[in-house]
Amino acid sequence: MDEKWQKSFPVSWDQFHRDARALAWRLSTAGPFEAVVAITRGGLVPAAVVARELGIRVIETICVASYDYDKQGAISILKTVSEKVVGSDKGAGVLIIDDLVDTGATARVVREILPKAHFATVYAKPLGRPLVDSFITEVSQDTWIYLPWDMGLQFTPPLQDGAKA
Repeated sequence: MDEKWQKSFPVSWDQFHRDARALAWRLSTAGPFEAVVAITRGGLVPAAVVARELGIRVIETICVASYDYDKQGAISILKTVSEKVVGSDKGAGVLIIDDLVDTGATARVVREILPKAHFATVYAKPLGRPLVDSFITEVSQDTWIYLPWDMGLQFTPPLQDGAKA
């Protein structure tokens, strides 16, 4: 893992589901929204939860690659949003969902495509936070968030035995 990641923040499936539902609750007064755009792959799970909670049936994806496991690289748009969802009003009434905003590189690219959309993430780091309209939890920039789809169950030694927090 990069040396810039000094802390870790493991998130269980239960916690992620609670946080995604909390995001939906926060967004319930920000709409109405006609469509959700999930930023893949991390935005797929929270987008499904938020769309369910808010009763949104139109779900689109934008496929953006910027990470290779734990190293951030160049931004690449693998699939863009359909013109029907973008519309003539550049995303007004659209809700963009991602799992987190880190440096903001992905958010900037997506904002260019949908400048009038409401951008929401479950987690936000300080560098990317100004680019999103709504989020649930802020974590420090030097924290790596271990999301549940990236982890398996395994024994973890206690802190007193040299385990990292």
